[in-house]
Amino acid sequence: MILIELSYICSRNSAMQHDIKKLTRIMKALANDNRLELYLQIRHLEQLAVPQSECFVSDIAAKMKIGAPTISHHIKELESAGLIRVQKLGKQITASVNEETKNYVREVFSI
Repeated sequence: MILIELSYICSRNSAMQHDIKKLTRIMKALANDNRLELYLQIRHLEQLAVPQSECFVSDIAAKMKIGAPTISHHIKELESAGLIRVQKLGKQITASVNEETKNYVREVFSI
């Protein structure tokens, strides 16, 4: 009986450690002002149901007045953290909010 309980506790602790690492990656990505603004812009455009053709990252970058290399870096960080999904259409890049991650964060912080 004790062995089973210990096994359960260890597996639960391992899952919690994974969740903590995942949440840390998400929070670090959003801790940067430009990445947070970029994420919020993408989310805002999705909420407005703007057609995909108008949701190019380059359009958002122009509004934020940030250079292409910097935007590219921020997009990679947001994608790496699982916050957004990126799709390349020729030379253009579109981004959308990763609903699974958004729901995960919502669940973690629900009280």
